Amino acid sequence: MTSRLLVRGATVVRPDGRTGADILAEDGVIVALGRDLVAPPDTVEFDATGLHALPGAVDTHVHFNEPGRADWEGLATGSRALVAGGGTTFGDMPLNNLPLTLDGPSFDEKAAIASQVSQADFALWGGLIPGNVNALPELHARGVIAVKAFMSDSGLPEFPASDDYTLLRGMEVAASLGMIVAVHAESDAITRGLTGATREVGRRDAMAWAASRPVLAETEAIARAIHLAEATGARLHVVHVSSGRGAVLIAEARARGIDVTSETCPHYLTFTDEDVARLGAIGKCAPPVRDAEERARLWAAVASGAVDMVVSDHSPSPPSMKEGDDFFAMWGGIPGVQTTLGTLLEEGPAHRLGLETVVKLIAFGPSRRFGLTPAKGAIVVGADADLALVDMRDRRVVTEESLQYRHPQSPFIGRTVRGRVVRTFLRGEVVAEDGAPVGEPRGRLVRPNRA
Repeated sequence: MTSRLLVRGATVVRPDGRTGADILAEDGVIVALGRDLVAPPDTVEFDATGLHALPGAVDTHVHFNEPGRADWEGLATGSRALVAGGGTTFGDMPLNNLPLTLDGPSFDEKAAIASQVSQADFALWGGLIPGNVNALPELHARGVIAVKAFMSDSGLPEFPASDDYTLLRGMEVAASLGMIVAVHAESDAITRGLTGATREVGRRDAMAWAASRPVLAETEAIARAIHLAEATGARLHVVHVSSGRGAVLIAEARARGIDVTSETCPHYLTFTDEDVARLGAIGKCAPPVRDAEERARLWAAVASGAVDMVVSDHSPSPPSMKEGDDFFAMWGGIPGVQTTLGTLLEEGPAHRLGLETVVKLIAFGPSRRFGLTPAKGAIVVGADADLALVDMRDRRVVTEESLQYRHPQSPFIGRTVRGRVVRTFLRGEVVAEDGAPVGEPRGRLVRPNRA
């Protein structure tokens, strides 16, 4: 039996503009866009007058930590937070869970769990570490959207940093497959050396942590990764770029014809190192949040189009891992999957980001880069009916009670966000209402469109 949804009277937002239109979906796929559409009598209608229809956010960088560490978050609670914030698809990273997603069987295990408990559609990443280069073809065959490598210590001994030879071999194999290699770009030599020197003089505070991982460590690693990608012909993606200088390096390489993209995260656009010193461990991440001058450079890169996407890098942990007086020893990771859209809608206008640009950064950009178009990332005929209906007149303060995470902690608590997500639709079905998930889990695995 065909299911139909008609969203009537919304302001539809796409990267190329916005228009008033009805959206008609059949069996979860958009089949018509236009004014005063007529649908059969059995169609479910939703009056969206006064609301903006955005494509569901595609957050391709999350750590939901299942299997193995679901007590940190879990695929169920993480996906519930995503849909509450207007997201409909996520890409789960290969580390923090046990087993690591390093081969075909580990991919299958995570996909099976997510298919049972996820409130949103999902894609999976594979890992690249010393010793598993030969497993990249089987990960590619399973449908990973990319493989991720660390160029510095990941903080998890089971996921060691990739030396230059591993990156070289991994990129050679990935290039032969057309697969993307993503890097956490910080120089291991620089960060390790500065960390040791800082701790030797007794510094344990947040500003010392930031100083031990300077922008130079990021730009050096980015330049090295770009050089390897150029030599091998690999497709490169640099995750969570924290500095405007790093974003410009990547944009310049792309202008030279190298296939490289970048992402940044809301916490790098919102906070400064001084904020982290005030917030404490909840603001710790790697690379660290930068000073106000570097944040301004990053905003300028985002506004200019040098940055391809904004994703959360949602990396939660139990509160006990954020305790103590040694900032270096605390877990580094910021939960943010529920607040990405609201933060960009609030902060973006001051930096020349219109709604069309926000849609490009949180939906179309990640979908296009990781091969999830045409099904995901845009409101067009033939795409999945993944929609966030947003009341742009609403502004509210993030509270602990509003967060759907397993551990409702976040540096965004107390900050104002814009846009109440009135409804989130996944393939034409309501999965969240007014910031709360509803219904049974219905997420599906999505794989890259190899074309």
